[in-house]
Amino acid sequence: MTLILALDFGGTKLAAAIANVGSRQWLRCERRFSPRNANASSDLEMMRELIHFLLQSAKPAAIGVSFGGPVDATTGTVRLSHHVCGWENIRLKDLLEAEFGVFVSVDNDANVAALGEHRFGAGQGYESLFYITVSTGVGGGWILNGKPWRGVGGMAGEIGHMVVDPSGPMCLCGKRGCVERLASGVYMARDVREMLENEPQRRRERREGEILRDLVGGNLELVTGRVVSEAAGLGDELAEQILYRGAWGLGVGIGNVANLMNPQRFVLGGSVTKAGERWWEVVRKTARETALPEVDLEIVPAALGDDAPLWGAVALAQSTLISS
Repeated sequence: MTLILALDFGGTKLAAAIANVGSRQWLRCERRFSPRNANASSDLEMMRELIHFLLQSAKPAAIGVSFGGPVDATTGTVRLSHHVCGWENIRLKDLLEAEFGVFVSVDNDANVAALGEHRFGAGQGYESLFYITVSTGVGGGWILNGKPWRGVGGMAGEIGHMVVDPSGPMCLCGKRGCVERLASGVYMARDVREMLENEPQRRRERREGEILRDLVGGNLELVTGRVVSEAAGLGDELAEQILYRGAWGLGVGIGNVANLMNPQRFVLGGSVTKAGERWWEVVRKTARETALPEVDLEIVPAALGDDAPLWGAVALAQSTLISS
């Protein structure tokens, strides 16, 4: 059988998997969390370890790569990562082709996940869909007329940097109130930590964030987006405030995209989408209120879960085999 190697470079984690062409099951799949001080070199070294562990003595026919940041898909060059330093203008395609001697295709994680859901998941049978990943960051990927659509410079789909609250907090991109600044796990965790550190005595007297503090044993450095979601599910009012503010921001973004492009389906994936039914209710309600009444609006969870970028990487790799 022909072997495909799929790689996923995320903002906080790495994943690699191998599958046979035409298969819907992994032969093997491995994931690792990046260290807090990760950089491009450490991510590449960790990914090499995953690859060699999976392949052992085998050789893939092609490699597909999902990367969590802007990518020039025509050259396979990573422009930068917003969350891991040292990735500026790294020619990842060339690097991997030189090392493994096979065709490599690289694209942004949201574009790749959109392709994965279209080919193997919740987008099967749809000619147009917008995939949104809500995790370390927030990104989007388009399928139009059954094919990926990246825009003239490869930057189509960046819903994470759509401004929904001009007076909101400052985003890493330099604008205020972006969808990503409100809705991503990293920023939600940061906001919770800052709020609990601000006037801690008064907040303790009001019992604000009490459940959050208990979940991390009082060590606010351990607060993550997952902890915020868990605390909100347990009724922590501060966690609920931050989580559902993010859901509102995402819903506004989706409603505006629905007005502009009117895709058949919105498919949402990423760790934050596991925050519970109330989170989904806020996203759907806000999107519906933002979109025009005449606009059909369907928002569904990704069928492939965390594997959407990996399966999209399989589809990318298979396309290189077909075209070669």
